Amino acid sequence: MKQFSQQDPTQKKTVNVTMSTDPVIPDSHVNERASDVLAGHSEVLHDGHGAEDLPEVWQEREQRNEFRHVTGIGELEDVSEVEYRKVRLERVVLAGVWSSAETSFGKAEESMRELAALAQTAGAQVLDGVLQQRAKPDSATYLGSGKAYELAGLVARLEADTIIVDDDLHPSQRRALEDVTKVKVVDRTAVILDIFAQHATSREGKAQIELAQLEYMLPRLRGWGGSLSRQAGGQAAGQAGGIGSRGPGETKIEMDRRVIRTRIAKLRRQIAHMEPARNIKRGSRRRFDMPTVAVVGYTNAGKSSLTNRLTGSGELVENALFATLDTAVRRAETQDGRVYAYVDTVGFVRRLPTQLVEAFKSTLEEVGVADIIIHIVDGSHPDPFAQIDAVNAVLEDIPGAASIPRIVVFNKIDSVSDVVTDRLRQLMPSAYLVSARTGEGLAELREAIESLLPVPDVHIDAVLPYASGSLVSEIRERGKVLNVDYLDQGIHIQADVDNRLAARVVDQAVA
Repeated sequence: MKQFSQQDPTQKKTVNVTMSTDPVIPDSHVNERASDVLAGHSEVLHDGHGAEDLPEVWQEREQRNEFRHVTGIGELEDVSEVEYRKVRLERVVLAGVWSSAETSFGKAEESMRELAALAQTAGAQVLDGVLQQRAKPDSATYLGSGKAYELAGLVARLEADTIIVDDDLHPSQRRALEDVTKVKVVDRTAVILDIFAQHATSREGKAQIELAQLEYMLPRLRGWGGSLSRQAGGQAAGQAGGIGSRGPGETKIEMDRRVIRTRIAKLRRQIAHMEPARNIKRGSRRRFDMPTVAVVGYTNAGKSSLTNRLTGSGELVENALFATLDTAVRRAETQDGRVYAYVDTVGFVRRLPTQLVEAFKSTLEEVGVADIIIHIVDGSHPDPFAQIDAVNAVLEDIPGAASIPRIVVFNKIDSVSDVVTDRLRQLMPSAYLVSARTGEGLAELREAIESLLPVPDVHIDAVLPYASGSLVSEIRERGKVLNVDYLDQGIHIQADVDNRLAARVVDQAVA
């Protein structure tokens, strides 16, 4: 049993509350304990004063300290239709802490709803979500000892399997919360890593995800208790194997760490060996001076859908978070036949784990070498500008991305009202409002993209023989054709091309 002293600010008396350390609390015990605590409070409040004299400060404190349930979380629309949903879904309860000095309750609630969508994408059934107002998370149990026991009662009533915390937990916080609630506890980073692991398809993507998972797991190994039996010495060794068995040995957690470090080093070498193949593909585009347009944005903002609309390709489109993890390059043509490429990248999210940013550096390199960056924003999101800030924070860490021309596009405007559309236009007049589903606004967006494509810097004015039709076709694809006339002696062409094409034109031109 533990004694907790609570000072009543109105009576200057101490109320001693007895709390059991038993982590699993039946409903009847919770109700009895609540009655005892209320009875203790009643004695203090009625010692010379009636309940009607209860100060507003005390009422405000009670209201501030109670859990706030985020309504509608368990009724969110299913955001992923994949095979693993055929098995029994993991039943989860969400928990978070917010401080009024740092953020508003609305933003904290929106973060919890995003966590609910992440949990559903990972294959879980969200039962409930609670928010606790605190100046800062408790260093021991994140929520505080009392709220941790209250959460244990909620988990027991709902028969939940897992608690997901809307924050990054320290290993000690996770263990303490698990000891109280007797269920598995994971944090926001673990959920995102799990989603990435499910959606990665390419060899490089799988290696990057495994690397991020191992780096996340390394400082969070438990391995205490009976697993220390690998280390023998003193009386313990005498009981186990006797003479000859004593020695420093290696503890189980040390072995786990050594295995993980070895695997991390191997994965880093594998990813480094994949770089030449990636550079070859990127180098071929540079060799032909093919302009590239990097498509970035928040996860599930519609990047793949918009890329399909602009290029006519059939890239995977799914109403799920992080449906695209592997970089996809799609070919497109301007109105005058010039070829360029769209590079669809992995989506971002608020508080993207640092392990993922580090592991996906090779993928994000495509953004840093692009000619144009298209920033796709979900226009139907309640707070799209928070998504913009989250993406910009990641782009700041990509070398070279700050100097690249950028176009902001609000997608999914077919799902919003005219009032929201007018508000978006007023707050960001330079942005384009489009709908990948209906095609609204795509013509203006395509025209803006083509106007920003780099123009080759060599001007040619030559007559090519009719036998050089393949060269003329390549000039149309790789350069910017200004004028073409068909004469008796050949094809008179005026265009802007690169140095390589200009040299070929000089060699084949009619004297």
